[in-house]
Amino acid sequence: RALRCCDDLSSVGSITDEETCERLRGLIQRQVQICKRSVEVMDAVRRGAQLAIDECQFQFRNRRWNCSTLETMPVFGKVVTQGTREAAFVYAISAASVAFAVTRACSSGELEKCGCDRNVHGVSPEGFQWSGCSDNIAYGVAFSQSFVDVRERSKGQSSSRALMNLHNNEAGRKAILSHMRVECKCHGVSGSCEVKTCWKAMPPFRKVGNVIKEKFDGATEVEQRKVGTAKVLVPRNSQFKPHTDEDLVYLDPSPDFCDYDPRTPGMLGTAGRQCNRTSKAIDGCELMCCGRGFQTQEVEVVDRCSCKFHWCCYVKCKQCRKMVEMHTCR
Repeated sequence: RALRCCDDLSSVGSITDEETCERLRGLIQRQVQICKRSVEVMDAVRRGAQLAIDECQFQFRNRRWNCSTLETMPVFGKVVTQGTREAAFVYAISAASVAFAVTRACSSGELEKCGCDRNVHGVSPEGFQWSGCSDNIAYGVAFSQSFVDVRERSKGQSSSRALMNLHNNEAGRKAILSHMRVECKCHGVSGSCEVKTCWKAMPPFRKVGNVIKEKFDGATEVEQRKVGTAKVLVPRNSQFKPHTDEDLVYLDPSPDFCDYDPRTPGMLGTAGRQCNRTSKAIDGCELMCCGRGFQTQEVEVVDRCSCKFHWCCYVKCKQCRKMVEMHTCR
């Protein structure tokens, strides 16, 4: 189930002891065991779960399905229990966020089990000195693989949905791995770069979200086939080129997300959503409101204006009130 790896974790306080692991809703037994063995890592997993929700809501803020969360399990409702491209995104961003948050915890020194990546040392082929704290992405990815993927692996990997979820989990983690950066600092007289020390760093999580959202837009519809003795996912349309490890895949077409459906938790519809009257894209009133029309009202907004810099060192602004038109779907 989507984000069930860490569904309840986004809302709980600190996870400080093994008893907390037993009380977490939505974990399967093997995840509870990992939680108990790695209690110190679980706060980072909790932060990762919240990071995934925040990033999903940012990336889908202008779409009909905007990643709204529910109080129930799973947090995104039934929308992501179907094999749609939205589910593909949620699985990918969730696996990536756990890897990211655990890696960040390693680098910041809050975990005894891991620290900086000590494999990055010596002099690079470009001539700079590897130094500083390189992000230990290998540990973060390995933890994400063991904790997040165990739910699918425990079912056996033969079902098409398990194969889809595992593929998208890995694609999410690859969005970090493929965009690792080299950051450097210069040492020398007056900041000259006589000596340069560098380290490997993860991209900002917003960059990871952007990459996965691009993969969502170009996701491949797949079906399960038997190749020899193995069951694999292949493009449903044989004219499409095969997907790579970094692409997202999905099994089922998405609903249109236009109307509220009380039988499908998470299917909230677009009534009452704000739309852009002048846009022809999905955030425009025509598409967002599914042809139902929209209503316009004048609302007062307060902005900062007439900002002045004062020596030294602060900026003072006035508050300006203005009336703007707000459009909402019927």
